[in-house]
Amino acid sequence: MYMDEMIQKIDRANHVTLIVHSNPSASSLGAASALYTYILTLHKKVSFFCESKKINQKFHFLPWVEKIRDTFPSSADLAIVFECGDKNSFGVEIACDLIHIASEGVCLGENDYLSSTQFLYNLFRNNGIKINAKMATALYGGVLYDSDAFMSEGVDGTTFAMARELLEAGAEYKVCNKFITKYTTLGAFRLKGIMYANMILVHDAKVATFCVTNLDLKASGALEEDSQSVLRESLYLPSVEVAFLLQQNFDFTLSGFLLSNAAVDVAKIALQLGGKGHAREASFVINKAETLEKEKAKILKLIDKEM
Repeated sequence: MYMDEMIQKIDRANHVTLIVHSNPSASSLGAASALYTYILTLHKKVSFFCESKKINQKFHFLPWVEKIRDTFPSSADLAIVFECGDKNSFGVEIACDLIHIASEGVCLGENDYLSSTQFLYNLFRNNGIKINAKMATALYGGVLYDSDAFMSEGVDGTTFAMARELLEAGAEYKVCNKFITKYTTLGAFRLKGIMYANMILVHDAKVATFCVTNLDLKASGALEEDSQSVLRESLYLPSVEVAFLLQQNFDFTLSGFLLSNAAVDVAKIALQLGGKGHAREASFVINKAETLEKEKAKILKLIDKEM
């Protein structure tokens, strides 16, 4: 029902703007990129918005990423938002009609989808929309990222069936694999060494904790988002069930990221801190001036309650 309504809204719109969250992931970019291609086939005006002025270089292989702008077009009469949590995360006030596709599925009642990428794939298939090579590449890139290169516990036969269909539709899988799983920069490589040198394991080595200062970022030459790949990698340590990163950004705000590969619902923790996410991946931002160690101790207490 929701899919039919979404297609109808796109058909009625004259100018559709796609919105991804600040420092977007390959999941939200892949889904938005695929939908951008589809809307172009309808000969409609489409724009791509993100409040971040720079997009991670490793995601620039995705179609239409070069079209992203940080100003919202006033002529837009439909906005489609990908994985932005609540309205405060949109990066702009939305006055036109709005559709929101969240990271755990569609906000308005349909929570059964692995990701926004899978939702778009189902949207196209269920409505008889042909997935061309550009759409397939965008969706495959999102699936590869969402599934941690098909190694996460959420992967099942459905995931592989979807990947197969996208490959048959012309997805440039070699390019996706290269950038999603292999691409790095010297700055990110240096930051990885700093993070692992300072990593602390707590709760019988079930929780991996990382603190990154803006001085670490400056010394390594890394970007703010480079730390998250190390966080994901730490979940492969034999005993680790939860990985936690607290990062001091260049503007002195603190960003927190929580990942889980077990029974711990990290969304519950993030929500207590004004954040968002789902059971296995969540984030939050602390805007007040606090020390990393003070906030880290507070958050570890919250994690302890969920263990």
